[in-house]
Amino acid sequence: MDLSTTYLGLKLKNPLVPSASPLSQDLGKIRAMEDAGASAVVLFSLFEEELVHDQLELDYFLTKDAESFQEAMSYFPEPKDYKMGPEAYLEHIAKAKKAVSIPIIASLNGVSTGGWIDFAKKIQQAGADALELNIYYIPTDPDMVGTEVEQLYLNVLGDVKRAVTIPVALKLSPYFSAFSNMAVRLSTAGADGLVLFNRFYQPDINLEKLEVEPNVTLSDSNSARLPMRWIAILKGLVKSSLAASSGVHTAEDVIKLLMVGADVTMMTSALLQHGVTHLRKVHHGVTKWMEEHEYTSVEQLKGSMSRKSYDAPAAFERANYMKALNRFGR
Repeated sequence: MDLSTTYLGLKLKNPLVPSASPLSQDLGKIRAMEDAGASAVVLFSLFEEELVHDQLELDYFLTKDAESFQEAMSYFPEPKDYKMGPEAYLEHIAKAKKAVSIPIIASLNGVSTGGWIDFAKKIQQAGADALELNIYYIPTDPDMVGTEVEQLYLNVLGDVKRAVTIPVALKLSPYFSAFSNMAVRLSTAGADGLVLFNRFYQPDINLEKLEVEPNVTLSDSNSARLPMRWIAILKGLVKSSLAASSGVHTAEDVIKLLMVGADVTMMTSALLQHGVTHLRKVHHGVTKWMEEHEYTSVEQLKGSMSRKSYDAPAAFERANYMKALNRFGR
């Protein structure tokens, strides 16, 4: 049974990749992930706020023409809340590379190019096998058109790609008006991988304290339906690797996402809920299912139910919508 796959040009032993989370702050847990079957690990994100101490550039993007919403900005973390600064992050990359034999993918979270460029170079020098850019941007300016937002992503990608030679993936949100077009443009601009999707953690309101507060809700398997649909549509349209993120909890989730065209499946919520050894259970489940259904490799499975496998792509794009409505019309 050949479970190997290729992601960002990296040959991986299987498609199971823990995504960016606090779990990877601990070298022991990174080793445990490898022992449990992880084929690569995306490190927790280093935030732009840690790189740009005066925060002038970031503040501009977060508050541009949105001065009336200053109260709502208070849920963003302050620099003092971060557990690992830039230099320690670089040291962590180097230590992780020595601790395990699987690829280590660094992660940067932010919105502007700012201090990212020089630090992306340092991440490469520290030994990271690839870099994931997690662009967290909320366009609050009603006068800002969609093309400006899209150009921001393209600018960040272009600047980072020119600065490093390691593969660069973009972790995206689904909230573009024409997502297929944006995905193709990013792929054409040099994105080695597209990670679908980022989950924006929405703040809540504490009715007792009367203040805005962070609120993290873990995903479940139903959350995989959105990346599943878009990966199925994008398979064959983009040259970039495709990673499924959000809602990957079970072996069944992994198999479905591979069938629509994912190169890897990334999980965090399941590992936070069940521990990193949950990877071993998922790995076993994928192997068992493939044996029972006479698949000999992940490559054979990959993309077998994607949009490109249908003679009428337009029908595929509307099929789920029509079938769902018809179910309730009987």
